[in-house]
Amino acid sequence: MHLKGIGTTLFISMFFGAYFYLLKDPAYPPTVMPRTFLDHLIGFQPLALPIYLSLWVYVSLPPALLAARRELYDYGMGMAGTCLVGLIIFYFWPTAVPAAHIDWAHYPDVDFLKSMDASGNACPSLHVATAVFSSIWLHYLLRRFGAPPWILIVNWVWCAGIAYSTLALRQHVAVDVLAGLVLGVPAAYLSLGRSRQGDASI
Repeated sequence: MHLKGIGTTLFISMFFGAYFYLLKDPAYPPTVMPRTFLDHLIGFQPLALPIYLSLWVYVSLPPALLAARRELYDYGMGMAGTCLVGLIIFYFWPTAVPAAHIDWAHYPDVDFLKSMDASGNACPSLHVATAVFSSIWLHYLLRRFGAPPWILIVNWVWCAGIAYSTLALRQHVAVDVLAGLVLGVPAAYLSLGRSRQGDASI
């Protein structure tokens, strides 16, 4: 348990170091991502902030439930690979969300988020990619533990809420969310498949 806690903390620290470096010093001028009909449909909702921030609790749940070292390794490598692909894309193709034209001073909590995590490194949304990666692993683990259906539903609703919050807080646009899904879903199934294959060979 202590090893998992230390490993998770080190991974998050290394990720944020690289993330903020690329955010503040991109190699090329950022491309502004386009808004779609869905972005215009979803209004700004500052109350979505707690759901947005809950990602850091959410992504810690799968490793907390993993006991086998092989599974923990496969999960960790899959998550690291997902983040690495995202960071490589951010380096070679920096992106940003369009200006929201909102007076953030009226929303101090969201303003603090914006000051820490400016609306750059937009596409793909790693917030969405890591959330959906975790949700797929959580679904597998919960089913293995015999969790009731309502807990499985809560898992998917939580994941969907995190993805929705990225749009509601104007941290991302719909194209970023879609790209995050395209990144996170295959990565999760590949790492999960590798883990199952390893179990079958033992």
